[in-house]
Amino acid sequence: YALQRGLVPVPVAAIERAIELNGTAVATTKQTLALGRLASLDIDKLREAIAPVRLETDAPRTLDELIEHRKKLLVDYQDEAYASRYLDLVERVRSRERQSMGDRDELTPPAAKYYFKVLAYKDEYEVARLYSSPQFRRRLELEFTGPYRLSFRMAPPLLGGRDPVTGESRKRAFGGWMLWALRALAPFKFLRGTPFDPFAYSADRRLERGLIGEYEAFVARALGVLTPDNYEKAVG
Repeated sequence: YALQRGLVPVPVAAIERAIELNGTAVATTKQTLALGRLASLDIDKLREAIAPVRLETDAPRTLDELIEHRKKLLVDYQDEAYASRYLDLVERVRSRERQSMGDRDELTPPAAKYYFKVLAYKDEYEVARLYSSPQFRRRLELEFTGPYRLSFRMAPPLLGGRDPVTGESRKRAFGGWMLWALRALAPFKFLRGTPFDPFAYSADRRLERGLIGEYEAFVARALGVLTPDNYEKAVG
């Protein structure tokens, strides 16, 4: 926006070249630069340009809408039983909060938010599901025209190896064929966390599953001692 207004004493070409040299999210960053310039000239045109990208429905507004929305996400993530596990804990929090505090409801929203985050950790099955979704394909069609090639940078536990400096899993580049592999993997989410899950034995996955139990135990302890005197501390 500032560049188009003449407030940045650098040519557009120089900024675009700097983006290319940086090498991170080049296409997205250039697109953002172009949209900012368009905003300074015609904000209505900008709204028209980005409107098709808003693929999701309006965000939930009430607590009940939030809980229901996240329940549906967890059904997609795993299944109905997994979503019911989420609902059971959230409703226990809400019931105990009402019992102890009457009309106050400051404890249930963070429980609904953070328990969801703990449950919906992004493992291999979830990455496969997201890339296999129709929404991902629609976003590609909206952002790119003409022939294009996909490249995925991933760190498969058996193929990536470890970075000798950081010790983190090393990412490798995979071509567009990886999308077909992800589509083949996505339906096997029912294996998640079972003895037949080939990814379940990594340190990261064991930690993520362990955090679910720790969170549930922490909430149970907090609810067991919840009183008006310690309510603010529980919320905080």
